[in-house]
Amino acid sequence: MTGQAAILAERAAFDALLPMHARLAEDGTILHVGPGLARLAGARQLLGQRVTRAFRVTRPDGVASMADMMTLRGRAMRLEFARGRPVRLKGMLVPFDRLRGSMLSLSLALSDLPDLGGAPLTARDFAPTDPTVDMLYLIEANAAAQAESRRLIARLDGAKSTAERQAFTDTLTGPGNRRALDRVLARLLGEGVGFSVIQLDLDRFKQVNDRHGHAAGDAVLCHVAHGLRRAVRAVDTVVRTGGDEFVVVASGLTEPHAVTLMAERILSEIAQPLPDGDADRVVSASVGCAISSRYARPDAARLLAAADAAAYAAKRAGGGLFRLHPGDGRGAGPDRRDRARRGRDDVA
Repeated sequence: MTGQAAILAERAAFDALLPMHARLAEDGTILHVGPGLARLAGARQLLGQRVTRAFRVTRPDGVASMADMMTLRGRAMRLEFARGRPVRLKGMLVPFDRLRGSMLSLSLALSDLPDLGGAPLTARDFAPTDPTVDMLYLIEANAAAQAESRRLIARLDGAKSTAERQAFTDTLTGPGNRRALDRVLARLLGEGVGFSVIQLDLDRFKQVNDRHGHAAGDAVLCHVAHGLRRAVRAVDTVVRTGGDEFVVVASGLTEPHAVTLMAERILSEIAQPLPDGDADRVVSASVGCAISSRYARPDAARLLAAADAAAYAAKRAGGGLFRLHPGDGRGAGPDRRDRARRGRDDVA
């Protein structure tokens, strides 16, 4: 084998065994780079460059020349490309015993493994004994596991949100249920926020069920729920407490005149004709209200009972009416002018 052939055979062997290596002259000039290092370098010009110009030694400090690098032969170094993206590398300089120059063996640092330093590298670009390929498999498996974990958490969160929403929702009509009512009342009472409890009882609802069946009764209940949502504000809570009874909790609404206007909107909305075959059915309700500020020490049970009593008073008066409970007489009730204007609607 001629000398040139031996050199080529040696180069091919190094390229196969150490794809990320650089062959250096005694003065540090890069004479040859392995195929893996060439792909990693991309457009960076390495051949003919001094190794300390092509690479920057980041650890240990103070390495500025080939002579400095030779003092580190056989020891691990940290390097990065001097130009372009500073891809981090691990390296070791190995001098040749019988040949002039040395070889710089390189591999990707862990921080640049996820995207392979931005280069289109394959398994052939790493030494057979380099653990990089195994690390890449672990990184890929970890990424897949984390992605699946995130999807599972998202599904669980969605299922939890759905379950919580269903737990506080009346499945027939759509608004909240008794749990939702208890929760909003506890929150408002705990915050000390003034509010009104408006109870609505449908008039002669049992006759609808008896004459037309439960399907017709369900249609009436849904009609009322939709009317309530149209009549109240976005901040208000609408719940169906059971049967033909609905409750509206109006946060911040404590002025009797404003409460009366809301009650009138509610009565008007639910009185809209409900299609029933060839005819229209008109729904009416009795509405009662209790205002938290009319009680020295308001509590949920007391306010609900007062609103119920006011609704019953409206029903006794013929239905389709609104009545306002006067409270316990010790709270911050309406002023004298408001009593004179609205006193006829108060429960006696």
